[in-house]
Amino acid sequence: MAAPSPGRSETQAPSLEVGNRPVAPGSHRGLFLRLRDKQNRVGLFEISPGHELHRMTRMMQEGLWAATQVSRDNPPKGPPTQKDFSEVMTQVHEEGFELGTLAGPAFARLRQYLGLAEEDYQATLGPSGPYLQFLSTSKSKASFFLSHDQRFFLKTQKRQEVQVLLAHLPRYVQHLRRHPHTLLARLLGVHSLQVAQGKKKYFIIMQSVFYPVSRISERYDIKACELSRWVDPVPEGSPLVLVLKDLNFQGKTINLGTQRSWFIRQMELDTAFLRDLNVLDYSLLVAFQLLHEDEKDCHSIFRTIRSVHGAPISGGPEVQNRRLLPNVPNALHILDGPNQRYFLGVVDLTTVYGFRKRLEQLWKMIRYPGQSFSTVSPARYARRLCQWVETHTE
Repeated sequence: MAAPSPGRSETQAPSLEVGNRPVAPGSHRGLFLRLRDKQNRVGLFEISPGHELHRMTRMMQEGLWAATQVSRDNPPKGPPTQKDFSEVMTQVHEEGFELGTLAGPAFARLRQYLGLAEEDYQATLGPSGPYLQFLSTSKSKASFFLSHDQRFFLKTQKRQEVQVLLAHLPRYVQHLRRHPHTLLARLLGVHSLQVAQGKKKYFIIMQSVFYPVSRISERYDIKACELSRWVDPVPEGSPLVLVLKDLNFQGKTINLGTQRSWFIRQMELDTAFLRDLNVLDYSLLVAFQLLHEDEKDCHSIFRTIRSVHGAPISGGPEVQNRRLLPNVPNALHILDGPNQRYFLGVVDLTTVYGFRKRLEQLWKMIRYPGQSFSTVSPARYARRLCQWVETHTE
């Protein structure tokens, strides 16, 4: 389905806001926010004019604005249908590119379920501010971006990975509804971008696990194995921000106190779901943030008591799940221990244990005897990651 690119004359990107109050560009508060925003971007690279990816990200922004306008003009109504998961909308833009929206109605429903307003989503991902690039320690050739406020994460994907994601999307949505506090990353959209007659590029959008970012001190990508799981830390004083890996985590512990049993149980539920999808090679993201003294006060936090199945209960501390920062859109990935705040989430859900992965596993067994690596059966992968969580939490 082709459609012309809608103009933005009726729905303009909003000015910088604090809560719901616009910030005057010349005000002292506006200056403070801009300085704080600049500090929070240390280690990231603004994709401004002259950057090699500026043209591509600008087209992504223009395309996403127009695509989201369609879902704003036609919000999902009634019960979901199979068509919601198979619809492909292509919008042709005068600037010489096409943006495809895959399973648009299904993702619009999901964003609605997650409490994310379409106008907010549109304004953040649209041309109101440049995307940010960061240096990834991933071995893939994907490109990684963040929205200007670092709330949303964008990643280029291979066509086969997108096919896997869309095939699993109905069950993924069902899992999120069944387990509202699942650790799985919140996927928000899947799109394609084609310039002239060039090759089509695919990308996904999800909520960033590492948000809000202002006081995060360490970031890790955990696969519960050893091979290629070390990253050389940046020199002290370097502005670069790297996501470290398993071997960098040695000697550290995630101290959750009464939250530990919930975390272990939710990891078991989420990895069992991925095992049933025949998926492996996903990562547990972990970030640390030291709590301030006033944040350790139980009366100053927002509490939600739920069972692992998502139903409200009146149980004791063993099932208590402390969810913080209720005014932050995606605070679901945040847990507090006695002294640290932890940002936790499971990402990269598109690798299937097919013929090629089985061959890769065999080759690695011969090439790296006695070493643990990521390419193992989905059942073993899930079990090993859960064991890592049990070993590294208290």
